[in-house]
Amino acid sequence: MHLDHVTIVFFAGLVVAVILHEISHGAVAFALGDDTARRAGRLTLNPLPHVDPFGSVVLPVLGALAHVPVIGWAKPVPVDPSRLRHGRRDMLLVALAGPTTNFALAAVAAVVARTQFHDTGAAVVFLGDLPLRVLVPLLFAEVNLFLGIFNFLPIPPLDGAALVERVLPRSWLSGWYRVRPYGILVLLLLAVRTNVLGNLFEPFLRHLDLFVLR
Repeated sequence: MHLDHVTIVFFAGLVVAVILHEISHGAVAFALGDDTARRAGRLTLNPLPHVDPFGSVVLPVLGALAHVPVIGWAKPVPVDPSRLRHGRRDMLLVALAGPTTNFALAAVAAVVARTQFHDTGAAVVFLGDLPLRVLVPLLFAEVNLFLGIFNFLPIPPLDGAALVERVLPRSWLSGWYRVRPYGILVLLLLAVRTNVLGNLFEPFLRHLDLFVLR
């Protein structure tokens, strides 16, 4: 696979965004009473403790080679709900910390990219022709927007599933926990066999690009 500079910047931004996503889960859990992630060495910018061999390497590469939406994940940050002060409520806050962080990073990066693009005085060009000072924050904004939306999907093991668990009656939770392990199969089918994910993300990414490059 030929890796041009756009692809390299994209994957570098993806690594940083995923790491910050995972750190935010652990940091919020720590603030709410659970130090499991800190003791496991997961509150670090070092990418190695966060790497999941299949979800962080194999799956994204296969997606790129197959020209399907690239999905992937880092090793989940360990959280012990019994150590949180308010159980289910705090687990929801821990789950929402990841996508919220991604949306905040996307907003900041988009503003930076827009400012840099206007400073160049260039007309709208192909993505690969953008100077790095525009390309890097733009792709970082796109990556974070993608991760934020993707993780809000109400499909286990994504963070949006925590919203489902929070509103489900306790009597339904045992059934939910039985089907939860199959969520990853649903995600893979959506990515490989349908264009649902592409159709979902495309309008958001298009509006982001219009905000920056106009």
